[in-house]
Amino acid sequence: MKRDYVNEKDWEPGEIVGFLDLAGRIKGDPGRFRQALAGKTLAMIFEKSSTRTRVSFEAGMFQLGGLAMFLSARDLQLGRGETVEDTARVLSRYCDGILARTFGHATVEMLARSASVPVINGLSDLLHPCQALADFLTVRERFGTEKGFPLCYVGDGNNVAHSLLLTGAQLGARVAVVTPAGFEPKAQVLAWAREAAARTGGSILVTHSLEEGLSGARAVYTDVWASMGQEEEAAERSRKFSKYRVTAEVFAMASPDSIFLHCLPAHRGEEVDASVIDSAASAVFDQAENRLHVQKALLVTLLGGPA
Repeated sequence: MKRDYVNEKDWEPGEIVGFLDLAGRIKGDPGRFRQALAGKTLAMIFEKSSTRTRVSFEAGMFQLGGLAMFLSARDLQLGRGETVEDTARVLSRYCDGILARTFGHATVEMLARSASVPVINGLSDLLHPCQALADFLTVRERFGTEKGFPLCYVGDGNNVAHSLLLTGAQLGARVAVVTPAGFEPKAQVLAWAREAAARTGGSILVTHSLEEGLSGARAVYTDVWASMGQEEEAAERSRKFSKYRVTAEVFAMASPDSIFLHCLPAHRGEEVDASVIDSAASAVFDQAENRLHVQKALLVTLLGGPA
């Protein structure tokens, strides 16, 4: 039976841990997996521009012995009125899996319902599940465990915040989200995360207070204030988010051994000061690299290669 990685809430906590375990094995011994997906193909649908998602999935499929095909809106008949359902059915006849980086989350869900091959959410306006796996692999590498780990996200309650909450809750982490009033994570996502945290021993906190959210944190995470599709709101968001910039002073509110995380691309001088993201405490490029390894773990698992 095929499975999709569209919403991390649909996977058991032990399965999420298993992805991190497998990613670590792949990273440590990539040669063992060099032909794990030999002859397999991945169709990659991109409505949004991308650096890390596109390159890491293409490189990952190649390194596993498979082929990834980049398909922009201009390359597909979706742009000329073909339905998402028909696109999913056709691609299922050609490919072993589908990756989608879309605006509406409903598009990824529709692809998953209609496709007969696994579908991976490479990013939607609601969730960014591959990124959160890379984030917690980075935490594991730096601190040894994600269980009970205190991470604080500062900024917009966007797709990155949502997946940090959901994946963190599944892993038993302690996730705090600090946002300006009116920019909190969606209530449905918080409900899912709190339900998962209750089962794993994790915890969820949403607050407007930097001091409350950052107290005891060992990872401080932020993201751009205006996501793709929100460019017209950039000026207003800049005004409302200005006190939530991760400066050296804000970063110092966390534990002395804290690391700084950012999903990239970063706007230095906006959501984070250069003195923080370019400091020795920054793990952003390890984090970016780990997209490759966790996504290879997803591909090996979902597309049927040996683990």
